[in-house]
Amino acid sequence: MTRAAAGASAAADALLEFLRRQPPPVFQRQQPPDFTPGQPEAGAPPRPDAQPPADLTRPNGAADTTPVPEPAPPPGPATARGGAPQRLAHTDWLYHHLTITGPDAALAAFRTAAEGAGSIPWQLDLERIEEECFHLLVAPPPPHRRSLSLAGARIVAGQLRDVVARGHDLAVARVGRSRACPFDLHALVPVPAEILERGPDDPAALAWLWQHWGTTRALRHVVADAAPRPDRPGRPAAGAAVLRLSFWSADWSPWRALAAIAARWLALRFDLCPFYDPP
Repeated sequence: MTRAAAGASAAADALLEFLRRQPPPVFQRQQPPDFTPGQPEAGAPPRPDAQPPADLTRPNGAADTTPVPEPAPPPGPATARGGAPQRLAHTDWLYHHLTITGPDAALAAFRTAAEGAGSIPWQLDLERIEEECFHLLVAPPPPHRRSLSLAGARIVAGQLRDVVARGHDLAVARVGRSRACPFDLHALVPVPAEILERGPDDPAALAWLWQHWGTTRALRHVVADAAPRPDRPGRPAAGAAVLRLSFWSADWSPWRALAAIAARWLALRFDLCPFYDPP
């Protein structure tokens, strides 16, 4: 990737993250001088204390076929009216270690299947993004003050839209071609095309991610073969291959995705450990 392309991608990511953190503005035909955008709804409940490492397979590698009722989901993203899970107003990135052990052939096949671009190829509503940028520029949240004319705000909003479009096009082009990410949830538990069409902020899309992944964003900073720690779970048995991963996930552990992955890769053992005070 060229330096200009990398800069455009970084700027697009920063802009989208900024827009997700903003409360939705409420505009009226006649606004009083002290008008301010609406405030976000109440946030999510606090995250509980760290849990022990999650062993998603039986010690002998065989799946447990005992039927169990579906557990209630742990406290996670805030829930809006109608029960659609939402992202937290400010994303809480949680650090994890994941240790995967098993026979050489099975682990090698898993590594191949798990590699991907590390992003979700959403279809973005660029017109809506441009309008949100425009409204934030003409009515910025306190304590900021408007510094552009309406015409200037429209020009800047259009330029920001172009930056987002370029960065998004670069990210989408890597999906299915890049193998830079060693543990890509979209490669292992793909988001359906009809969900991708809704965009990353649609309630139905967030509900799908929460139900099938347990987190509503792609993993970040995924690193393979991270250095082992004394408190790290999943010591491999003699002769077993091991893959160590570290990553950050949004708001919660990707526990639902790992449960589905472990059910398909019965010869492998998955040990997940979150760290609320990362190194």
